Amino acid sequence: MIAQANGTISITGIGAYAPERVVTNDDLSELMDTSDEWIVERTGIRERRVAADDQALSDLAPLGRGDSRRRARCRRSWRL
Repeated sequence: MIAQANGTISITGIGAYAPERVVTNDDLSELMDTSDEWIVERTGIRERRVAADDQALSDLAPLGRGDSRRRARCRRSWRL
């Protein structure tokens, strides 16, 4: 959330949303010649989130926006 008061602008909250589907390194190792250890050692990544086939970024963004409003303790629903 971005707030404006007295002519200044400040970031009052940030938000995020991660899709429910989790793909682990072990899942990837079933599809290709790799391992959890190899991926973690080189990237630090243990899992990734993947949107459902019927989910678009435009479906996920409002969920992250709601999280940012909660974190900023913003009660008013702003609309663009």
